[in-house]
Amino acid sequence: MKANDIMIRDVYYVNETDQIRAVIQKFIAHGISGLPVINEDKELIAYISDGDIMRYIGKHKDIVVDSLYMVNVVEGDHEDFSERVQRVLDLPVLNIAKKRVIKVPWDKEVEEVATLLGKRKIKKVPVEKDGKLVGVISRGDVIRHTFKRFL
Repeated sequence: MKANDIMIRDVYYVNETDQIRAVIQKFIAHGISGLPVINEDKELIAYISDGDIMRYIGKHKDIVVDSLYMVNVVEGDHEDFSERVQRVLDLPVLNIAKKRVIKVPWDKEVEEVATLLGKRKIKKVPVEKDGKLVGVISRGDVIRHTFKRFL
């Protein structure tokens, strides 16, 4: 069985020119936690996850929460929660997204995809054909398609 046999073909994604706002809107609308980032030629150029956004917030002292409503800002000023959220939402996707994307070719064996997902401890992986995003495979997809033959 190959990646293209089990991949989800109707992939949600964001464009390289989008802001974090578009990412969060898709996370909420579709109940997902990660998205491929593509350029105008539908080439996969980055990947952004909820973990990437959380890590960004955590390592930027100007937006680390000190209390429920206040934030520690480098200059010593404070901004309220809504201002901080607005600032993150307005960031360009490529400011936070990972540019080194783990991906698989569309004809990769599912066993190899399973190994990759397990070893790298990732939830899903984009699938490419001829340099273009054509699908995505999650751990759940591998489990469902692999084990249904044995039940």
